[in-house]
Amino acid sequence: MAVARAPELVIFDCDGVLVDSELLAARVGRRVLADLGCEVSLDEILERFVGASSEVYQAGVAEMLGRPLEPGWELPYRAWYAEAFRTELRAVPGIHESLALLSLPTCVASNSGHARIRESLHATGMLSHFDGRIFSAEDVERGKPEPDVYLWAAKRMGVAPADCVVVEDSVFGVRAARAAGMRVFAYAGLTSAERLAGERTMTFDRMTDLPGLIAAL
Repeated sequence: MAVARAPELVIFDCDGVLVDSELLAARVGRRVLADLGCEVSLDEILERFVGASSEVYQAGVAEMLGRPLEPGWELPYRAWYAEAFRTELRAVPGIHESLALLSLPTCVASNSGHARIRESLHATGMLSHFDGRIFSAEDVERGKPEPDVYLWAAKRMGVAPADCVVVEDSVFGVRAARAAGMRVFAYAGLTSAERLAGERTMTFDRMTDLPGLIAAL
């Protein structure tokens, strides 16, 4: 990955990068769709929705069901997600070690809402590390794959987009970071390195490798 200068800011996605939540959410999502009358595989949910904004997710669900969604359709299912996160959420393996070794400023920019981000980081022992530097798609007009939340995070942190690196794990998130003009470290957890690879992007599959990769820029 050719670069002009060392980065000044590391922007972390949350789900799938800091907290190991994507598979949890996909399993609940499969139950939700089944309850709505649509049986789909876990792999299909992961491929279509990992890292998606709520708008993309709702449009996809409506397409899979073959009918429009009624306002408030998701409200009965919030407790399902809350229970899964309360009982099963864990930090991504190696992320605590990597955060301890990073010397650059860091922040979080996620498609999730502020409440969920904070709850997830608190449950996994990372809230104090990022408190005051958390940005959400709720803050901007469009979520990922649009670049808005990454550009907003860079602006609030006072760093030019070209001087930021983003740590992502989804196709939607990687597309958002590239569109923001940022370099990307794409963590191949649930999504294959082949699907994440591309311009200004370095893929990796062990979170403990991240500090060394950033230091090598």
